[in-house]
Amino acid sequence: MADFLQLGIRKEINHTLKSLGIVTPTPIQERTIPSVLKGKDVIAKAQTGTGKTLAFVLPILEKIDVQNPDVQALILTPTRELALQISKEIKKMIENVEGAKVLSVYGGQDVEHQLKKLKGAQHIVVATPGRLLDHIRRGTIDLSTIERLVIDEADQMLLMGFLPEVDDIISETFPSRQTMLFSATMPNEIQTLAKKYMVEPEFIEVKAKKVTVEEVKQVVIETTDRRKQATLLHLIEEHRPFLAIIFCRTKVRATKLHEALIAGGYESDELHGDLPQSKREKAMKRFREAKTQFLVATDVAARGLDVEGVTHVYNYDIPHDAESYIHRIGRTGRAGGDGVAYTLVAPKDMEFLRMIEKGINQKLDIQVIKGISIPDREDYQRASSEPIKENKRSEGRGRDGRKAAPFSSNRKPNDRRAKSNPSNPTKDRRRSR
Repeated sequence: MADFLQLGIRKEINHTLKSLGIVTPTPIQERTIPSVLKGKDVIAKAQTGTGKTLAFVLPILEKIDVQNPDVQALILTPTRELALQISKEIKKMIENVEGAKVLSVYGGQDVEHQLKKLKGAQHIVVATPGRLLDHIRRGTIDLSTIERLVIDEADQMLLMGFLPEVDDIISETFPSRQTMLFSATMPNEIQTLAKKYMVEPEFIEVKAKKVTVEEVKQVVIETTDRRKQATLLHLIEEHRPFLAIIFCRTKVRATKLHEALIAGGYESDELHGDLPQSKREKAMKRFREAKTQFLVATDVAARGLDVEGVTHVYNYDIPHDAESYIHRIGRTGRAGGDGVAYTLVAPKDMEFLRMIEKGINQKLDIQVIKGISIPDREDYQRASSEPIKENKRSEGRGRDGRKAAPFSSNRKPNDRRAKSNPSNPTKDRRRSR
């Protein structure tokens, strides 16, 4: 399998990829990047979790002329959440590409702020159709300079009724542009759109990765925000993982939890976007060498982080989409090993839990730890909020009613590590405190 340099990605961007733990291209990236770099139109049938975002972002960055202030690439997405996600991916990739600029344009954002940004150089625009059309009508964005157009999640555009808007937007660009269309399915309307606007496109189909592998056990722990930290510490004491990644929603929450683990005597590092690249690389190196037991991270670490020996993933904060969940739990159970993924869910998170279950087509086992993740039942009925009781699953859903042993702070520091497993020599790399 080729690496990113062999696919045609420059060394500066390749260095950034390596710093994020992304070394080997996924099948969609390996097949798409060379075709896009050759200037071909591409139709890619690829589902969530295949790595399709970098499949179009990386070749776009290769072709951007930072000396030219015009908008040179447009990426259309159906939702502002996806627009923000793609924009964040691009911002990470341009760390070592001096002068490259990206702007996200979506509804719900201050228009004046967007107008101010558009007055400067913006080489790549990531936009939702409605807000982009608003700027076109205002005359605040010129699409005649677009050289590359990406239509991402085209089937979702169709479901949300955006295809007429997409049609209007494409008509504002020159026919000489390069067009890339990504979609999980190919209904007739999408095929018609492709025939209308694409020139001899190359069709690429990649089967989705298996979402849930048998080696990864997935468990949801019902709790509250106030009890999350105590619940996590209880799980750590109970499981004694060899190496574990703990995912938080924000940088602030990751730092706070990392500091709490350090204060508790655990070997921990943090990994998020506010850290300089040198510190991120050092944290990754220590974790790979099992010099730290816990890596507290935001989703910057979920993409392509491949570390041997990760036995547990803890979603301290539930991800807000199925793709992020898939990437997170995929950090454990690597190379045929066993792995466990625990997700802590507060009452306000139930909507995201249902979204994830739908996305992976699987009902997840929900458990409670009485006296830890929630109060004992008598107190719980008086003190807990109604949403937990309304959203709790039926007895047939695998809820664990056992009362767990209370968290003990009397363990010796070197007892926090899992016991060495003689059958796995890599686990003997553990350090005692």
